[in-house]
Amino acid sequence: MTPTVILTILIIYFGVLIGISHFVSRKDSSNAAFFSANKNAKWYLVAFGMIGTALSGVTFISVPGEVGSPGGEQFKYFQFVLGNAVGFIVTATVLLPLYYRLSLVSIYEYFEKRLGFYSYKTAAAIFLVSRTIGSAFRLYLVVIVFQRFVFDAFGIPFAVTGLISLALIYAYTYKSGLKAIIITDTLQTFFLVSSVILTIVFICHSLDLNAIEAFETVKNSSYSKIFFWEDFVGNRFHFIKQFLGGMFVTIAMTGLDQDLMQKNLSCSNIKDAQKNMFTFTGIFVLINIFFLGVGALLYIYADANGVEVPLDFVTGKPRTDLLFPEIAFHHLALFPAVVFLLGLIAATFATTDSALTALTTSFCIDFLGMDKPENANNPKNVTTRKMIHLIFCFVMFGVIVVFNAINDASVVSMIFKIASYTYGPLLGLFTFGMFFKNRKVHDKWVPFICISSPFITLYLSNHSVTLFNGYVFDNELIIINGFITLVLLLVISFKNKKHLSE
Repeated sequence: MTPTVILTILIIYFGVLIGISHFVSRKDSSNAAFFSANKNAKWYLVAFGMIGTALSGVTFISVPGEVGSPGGEQFKYFQFVLGNAVGFIVTATVLLPLYYRLSLVSIYEYFEKRLGFYSYKTAAAIFLVSRTIGSAFRLYLVVIVFQRFVFDAFGIPFAVTGLISLALIYAYTYKSGLKAIIITDTLQTFFLVSSVILTIVFICHSLDLNAIEAFETVKNSSYSKIFFWEDFVGNRFHFIKQFLGGMFVTIAMTGLDQDLMQKNLSCSNIKDAQKNMFTFTGIFVLINIFFLGVGALLYIYADANGVEVPLDFVTGKPRTDLLFPEIAFHHLALFPAVVFLLGLIAATFATTDSALTALTTSFCIDFLGMDKPENANNPKNVTTRKMIHLIFCFVMFGVIVVFNAINDASVVSMIFKIASYTYGPLLGLFTFGMFFKNRKVHDKWVPFICISSPFITLYLSNHSVTLFNGYVFDNELIIINGFITLVLLLVISFKNKKHLSE
């Protein structure tokens, strides 16, 4: 597949998305459509579209790549996925009923009613920072692929590639936001799911394996170990660490995150929203099994055909993130390469478009108060919203450029590591708000606590071997961060006899 062919497919793909967006928004580009899809989204469309939002290009490339990484990760990621599934169930049964009962547009409005002004603004600010960084990292991974396999051939620098990617997303989201995204993400998720299934078929065909033979080959390979029970203290892959980390990262990054919750809150009632979450959870687990299978088959294919893991241009070290695109573009036929490309585009942009919409929504609601009765009918609101949307595109672009200059780690590991620090305070805030209803806090101290707890967590993580007799943290670090935040909130709390009844 040549760079020109890839570029042509990109142009056609985004032309279709922009056309869909124009059709959806031709009669309604209001803030109600942008923020909540007018509260009439179909739950099955939301459930299917959320697959693309939750998986992203990270799952598409990094998860298969890490199966054969030098660190011996194999299928350890599935332990994390099992924790994810429990986290989704907790979100559906505990958090969604709360959000619907309070009729929230931004989920952080809860803190204004429960804890106070500063707690509310702090929670919203944590989301803005966390989601901007996380989404920029996800987009960065795919920009690297586009750069290496397409735009380098045309002499276009990395920064311009990143800017073009964000400009295309802006083009089909700025008018009607969530209303358009629910439709476009359904299409993109179809491409993603089709891509991973067809990729397995193509690689099996190349290896001359049928479905049963492929399963046995993966099962008997050196890549298929799922559960790691050895050395709880020193092994970061241990099942308990991965499972608990997956559970609480999901509660924080999904249940306490405006992005994915915004889609759930677009359903007309709580029952539809919960049906969406339960359906999504089942599909999510199944798709991740397929991605891990793809990873094992990629390394088996590479071993059989003498394909080396591509080297990072900056560090000169093997970069497992690039093995999937290397095989798809340079070693398989044209059609499999096209299928891979469509899946990669869909996985990445279904995540980023949703994130940009959620960032814009949170800022407009939480900091500009566009949902307040005194501001709701301001004729400048739509223009202001579009400007905020554009500003977040440039902010994300800046993060991508900075990350490109300093990154030397696998993106999938980096995203969840960052999430442990940025989402931990949200976990602590929500835990306090929901389970200590007879207590209030000295509201002005909350921002300082939410800034301090990640630094305390970082110190504990860096010195855990010394402080905790050789213990090594992984994704469960978010639990420590949330617990520290909760303890500090309890320290500055006091009894409130007239507590808000939830």
